[in-house]
Amino acid sequence: MMYIQSWGDVFTQSLQSVWLGVANFIPGLVIALIIFAIGWVLAALVEKLVEHLFKALKVDAALKSAGLEEVVKRGGYNLNSGLFVGALVKWFIIVVFLMASFDVLGLTQVNEFLRQVVTYLPQVIVAVLILMVAVVVANAMQRIVVASAKAASVQSAELLGKITRWAIWIFALLTALFNLGVAPGLIQTVITAIFAGAALAIGLAFGLGGKETAQKFIEKTTRNLWD
Repeated sequence: MMYIQSWGDVFTQSLQSVWLGVANFIPGLVIALIIFAIGWVLAALVEKLVEHLFKALKVDAALKSAGLEEVVKRGGYNLNSGLFVGALVKWFIIVVFLMASFDVLGLTQVNEFLRQVVTYLPQVIVAVLILMVAVVVANAMQRIVVASAKAASVQSAELLGKITRWAIWIFALLTALFNLGVAPGLIQTVITAIFAGAALAIGLAFGLGGKETAQKFIEKTTRNLWD
């Protein structure tokens, strides 16, 4: 009889332990879900804000004028820089709030992985922005160099413009990779060499075509990009 009673006590104590564990876990789970829900709503709002900001700044129009739309369509996608950057920002915010939720639940090991993701995501966003700006700048500088060289009756004006454009593209790509931490030592050396070459080409173009011609073209290009 004592044996049966002891087994009954053990079973009762086990149920009590399970119930206490669940009872202690539920409040934390509710708080974690609330934190995550707030983060999700905030992330969605920020995503829309970024999209509207990119539309207001006419970023896609500038990228289209630089010829990026054709490149994107070849990959089977439509050009929408605001949606892309907005999605990156959205998931960055979601991961941050997810970390806060896991902290409430005491899941420290999962948070270690998420912390690495959170640390890396801003670098990805910056790298994307660098490439977007580079496309616009490269296209504008190509036009400036070609116009300046033609004003000086240089036969290789188009070639000089293409060299300038590709130099800026490669420079931007290496800068983005450097920002992502990919072979920083080698990339830094290559960036220095490319920057010097691009500066030389641009300097020659300004010298050949004259400052006045280049200035007029810059003003015209700027108006075309933002009108």
